[in-house]
Amino acid sequence: MSWGTELWDQFDNLEKHTQWGIDILEKYIKFVKERTEIELSYAKQLRNLSKKYQPKKNSKEEEEYKYTSCKAFISTLNEMNDYAGQHEVISENMASQIIVDLARYVQELKQERKSNFHDGRKAQQHIETCWKQLESSKRRFERDCKEADRAQQYFEKMDADINVTKADVEKARQQAQIRHQMAEDSKADYSSILQKFNHEQHEYYHTHIPNIFQKIQEMEERRIVRMGESMKTYAEVDRQVIPIIGKCLDGIVKAAESIDQKNDSQLVIEAYKSGFEPPGDIEFEDYTQPMKRTVSDNSLSNSRGEGKPDLKFGGKSKGKLWPFIKKNKPPPPPPASASPSAVPNGPQSPKQQKEPLSHRFNEFMTSKPKIHCFRSLKRGGATPEDFSNLPPEQRRKKLQQKVDELNKEIQKEMDQRDAITKMKDVYLKNPQMGDPASLDHKLAEVSQNIEKLRLETQKFEAWLAEVEGRLPARNEQARRQSGLYDSQNPPTVNNCAQDRESSPDGSYTEEQNQESEVKVLATDFDDEFDDEEPLPAIGTCKALYTFEGQNEGTISVVEGETLYVIEEDKGDGWTRIRRNEDEEGYVPTSYVEVCLDKNAKGAKTYI
Repeated sequence: MSWGTELWDQFDNLEKHTQWGIDILEKYIKFVKERTEIELSYAKQLRNLSKKYQPKKNSKEEEEYKYTSCKAFISTLNEMNDYAGQHEVISENMASQIIVDLARYVQELKQERKSNFHDGRKAQQHIETCWKQLESSKRRFERDCKEADRAQQYFEKMDADINVTKADVEKARQQAQIRHQMAEDSKADYSSILQKFNHEQHEYYHTHIPNIFQKIQEMEERRIVRMGESMKTYAEVDRQVIPIIGKCLDGIVKAAESIDQKNDSQLVIEAYKSGFEPPGDIEFEDYTQPMKRTVSDNSLSNSRGEGKPDLKFGGKSKGKLWPFIKKNKPPPPPPASASPSAVPNGPQSPKQQKEPLSHRFNEFMTSKPKIHCFRSLKRGGATPEDFSNLPPEQRRKKLQQKVDELNKEIQKEMDQRDAITKMKDVYLKNPQMGDPASLDHKLAEVSQNIEKLRLETQKFEAWLAEVEGRLPARNEQARRQSGLYDSQNPPTVNNCAQDRESSPDGSYTEEQNQESEVKVLATDFDDEFDDEEPLPAIGTCKALYTFEGQNEGTISVVEGETLYVIEEDKGDGWTRIRRNEDEEGYVPTSYVEVCLDKNAKGAKTYI
């Protein structure tokens, strides 16, 4: 099967077919090129998607990714990033192994095709020239034969005519002979050209054209084979990355299998455990039995002794119930109950004896010194160094984290000290490299830093041991050594910052007996905080419900009352308000309707 023998007369069709084959090859190159662009675009979109959902550094979102499910999600994002890289590999390999090679091959193919068809046209032109020569000699031979025939007839006519002279007859005979000779010469020339043409024609149809068409056939078959190889390469490029893509998918499956719901639940406990004990049972108060009083109503010590359970209920129990009062919707106001004193000449119940002292103590606790102390803490926004504002479990975690950070800093400083010491030894052995004395100041500075960090570490370790129950409660001397009490009145700041039983931001302190609280209130709070300027009002609020502010730092409000807002809700569910210069505190945000005055920020103050 050869184009030279089977298609010897289809030169034009072969020319069109080979051009079509090159067009098909160029179309395939364009297809692969568009595929590479799609792969690159897909890889870019996958990378952007992975980057979009990566946790931002130094953000709260990054801290949330400690759970195994979140870690698995991060692993999935990383695997998708690698997955995108494999699509980039596909694009690169297709571009280098298919597009570049085929583009170069197409150029070579066009040159080869042009050369082959040029040779074919040249052979066609040659055979056409030979044919024209043959036709020309044939026509000349035919013309000469006719002329010789006419000359012969003229001679015979002249020879038969008796009236013609002998000279005219001889002339006609000679002319006939000349024409016969010319015919013979034309015949010989025609015969020669005919033989030559037949030879050229035989060579053309049996040698030249078959050879040229064979080359064109081989060229076309190479194109077909090359296109098939490119298709195989196209598939192999995809097949080569399948194992790596499989590993990426296996990584996602492995990350999914690493999710531990029990561990995540434990992390939630560690993150939010407060360390408080659940509230105990409420004691039953029997109003039917008269209370046998043995002491005077005006005795502060006896009232404190008898009122201790009531104060304990109002302090400790309410402090422990603090996390449960932050509701989006406030509870309805409690119904007013009839006072026992409404019964004329009736016996006084124990509640009647406790109520006046309880109210007086609550008013005493929310008096101006306490408010100023709490306000100064909130205004400064400073967290106590020992994290005493946090629940026990959270405080322990923060202290442990601080100890670990300090140990890392100590190790870093020790490494620096060792490096300086080695450098100093080198200077001692080789004075030309530097002066050893120049490092003494730096060495002393590093040693001082190490000592400071160690003291700081010991301080936090002591607090940590206290939280974990390994050490007894701190005494005043230990507190002074901790460096926390640098003010002029350490006991005052201590009780103000640490001995609060509960506060609107969820902080807590250790319990103190009632005598220490009364003693604290008798100290010099006014000397320390009376000089502070009050915070400016930033708006107003209207009480939606009645709120009994019985905890430290809170203020009681009556439904419908209008007050000034001096501090917005910071996300803890409490808003700081002021009634007048001496009465301010926190109320639940859900109990009031706040209207902030942004244009008059800092304009409303109380003097």
